[in-house]
Amino acid sequence: MKGKIVCITGGASGIGKTLVEHFAREGAMVEFVDKDREKGREHSHRLNAEGYTTRFHEADVGVPEEVRAVFNKIKEDHGVLDVLINNAGVSRFMSFWEMEPEDWNSILSSNLSSVFFCTREAATLMKDRNGCVINMASTRASMSEPDTEAYSATKGGIVSLTHSLAITLSGMGIRVNSVSPGWIQTEDYDSLRDIDHRQHPSGRVGKPEDIARACLFLAHPDNDFITGENIVIDGGMTRKMIYEH
Repeated sequence: MKGKIVCITGGASGIGKTLVEHFAREGAMVEFVDKDREKGREHSHRLNAEGYTTRFHEADVGVPEEVRAVFNKIKEDHGVLDVLINNAGVSRFMSFWEMEPEDWNSILSSNLSSVFFCTREAATLMKDRNGCVINMASTRASMSEPDTEAYSATKGGIVSLTHSLAITLSGMGIRVNSVSPGWIQTEDYDSLRDIDHRQHPSGRVGKPEDIARACLFLAHPDNDFITGENIVIDGGMTRKMIYEH
């Protein structure tokens, strides 16, 4: 990633925070976006103090005008972009019977529409650079718990949008893939119980680093034969059959 320009949305916390760290430590210039000003500035300041190169942009990726402003700044300062990771999103679960139209539209805007608008802006800076877009989906695209309709709809939409974008942008030399994390524990990993780990065929609950390594793999220029794919990273959970005895 040395010398590459990388943009990561939702980069101030959770999986996104780890993505920013990993790409910065691999030598990329990381432009990352988040709504949380305090966390974003703190994360960027810490990494820059360690000798890495990052810049934080405060913006709501669910608002196309704010998205455009971020990419205009990237264009102004770099003129190009090599990697976009559409990681931003909200995990809001509400009763099927109580969800209002504004709740539904807000979740779709933050989680799904943002992927479309960020990718469209990024694509104008990626032409003929072996550009790479990685979208953060979820295993909830194919399995659910009660009252997760809006969230699951956005993640299923991201998987479908990924292969559509891969075809549309192939003529520009841009590959597009998605990653579907399962249970990724972003905080207090040591508080997990043995039963939490044992239910995974891998023998443990996932960590943000598991997702970051997969994204680094997909972003590597040599892996340009992979496009339009959704990679499930869940410790084997979606392959495990469960019977009640």
